[in-house]
Amino acid sequence: MRALVAAAVAVGWIVPSSAAPPAGAAACSGCHAASTRVATPVARLAGRDPADIVKAMREFREGARPATVMDRIAKGFTDEEVQAIAAWYAGKR
Repeated sequence: MRALVAAAVAVGWIVPSSAAPPAGAAACSGCHAASTRVATPVARLAGRDPADIVKAMREFREGARPATVMDRIAKGFTDEEVQAIAAWYAGKR
């Protein structure tokens, strides 16, 4: 049984509780799927370089990147929250 659970975790069918999303990630996952296996018209964050996500969020906050709603959403997160969310999404496959 342990080998079966370990295999399910390894392929991403089961997410260990230590991989729980950080505070604020629920706001993102409403539009940005937390898996690369989900089809979505919205920019994919799962598996992306965290530095790219942090940079995009900074640009949204500063008005340097065109947006429909992300400019307003980005202003609601601290730098620490953005970094935690970016690292969490980067680890998703």
